[in-house]
Amino acid sequence: MTNRQIVLDRLPGGDQLAPEHFALKTGERPSPGEGEVLLKTRYISLDAANRAWMQGATYRSALEGGQVMAGGGLSEVVESNVAHLKPGDLVFADAGWQEYAVLPGKRLEKLPDLKPETHLLSVYGVAGLTAYFGLLECGKPKAGDVVVVSAAAGSVGSIVGQIAKIKGCHVVGIAGGEEKGRWLTEELGFDAAVDYKSPEFKRLLRAAVPDGIDVYFDNTGGPIFEACLFAMKNFGRIACCGALSQYDGAPPAHGPRGIPGLIVTKRLTLRGFVVMDFAEQNEKALADLQGWVASGQLKVQEDVLEGLESLPGGLIGLLGGENRGKRMVRI
Repeated sequence: MTNRQIVLDRLPGGDQLAPEHFALKTGERPSPGEGEVLLKTRYISLDAANRAWMQGATYRSALEGGQVMAGGGLSEVVESNVAHLKPGDLVFADAGWQEYAVLPGKRLEKLPDLKPETHLLSVYGVAGLTAYFGLLECGKPKAGDVVVVSAAAGSVGSIVGQIAKIKGCHVVGIAGGEEKGRWLTEELGFDAAVDYKSPEFKRLLRAAVPDGIDVYFDNTGGPIFEACLFAMKNFGRIACCGALSQYDGAPPAHGPRGIPGLIVTKRLTLRGFVVMDFAEQNEKALADLQGWVASGQLKVQEDVLEGLESLPGGLIGLLGGENRGKRMVRI
């Protein structure tokens, strides 16, 4: 009874993440003890945060070389020693990059029976909830506001922009390349898209938001954050969700310039958050998300790769902007 695992063989440090930082290993399938459950992994979520965890402690402990690569996913209960879970139940679990895992049952809850089940990792999972709470609770958009979102073709950004449209906002997405821009405007309903890879990015951004930005949803940090910061209106709100541009490779040479003066003179509000901050509101959020999907107002894009071995390359590709929508791996 074996258990294949992807191990973080060594930390990348200031280097860009590469396949040689990982190793495929095979161990024994674990057995659950009292109060524990044995889980079989169905899908593993790939997120930019996977790379951030390699840099040090965040809202979770820092990763170390030699351990099973951390990651959340959709798992099936195989054996259970707790009353509230039974074999066949699906749970979201921080089970790591492996086929089987044993975890304390008290940390796990049975997921609702929703189809397709991949939506439990995308629009009804961390990505959808992050978009919902980050925009509505931190950005606090009003009808008619100009909302800009970076990494707009990604798992979170693509949902943020659509929710903003549902709320009556003018939405501009920042993404890499003309193809992604067309997808945002022609299929997801964004009002405009700006290519951050263009040498004319700052000019294009200003042209897209001539009167300024009311709400900026930041997934990238770095130069994109800086450009949007200078384009904010008075009393603008910035939801700080991630810093994708700073996760992989050498640290930036400098931070955004002119922040103190801008924040004071424009009376800006910047708020960092993680999705767990709003857990008590999950029921309402999921009801809204399910309603929007059912009505066709919210389109779901998923990028599903196959097999445990594809995880390292899948994460590297995600950091390079390969994906549209939520990237995950079917195990």
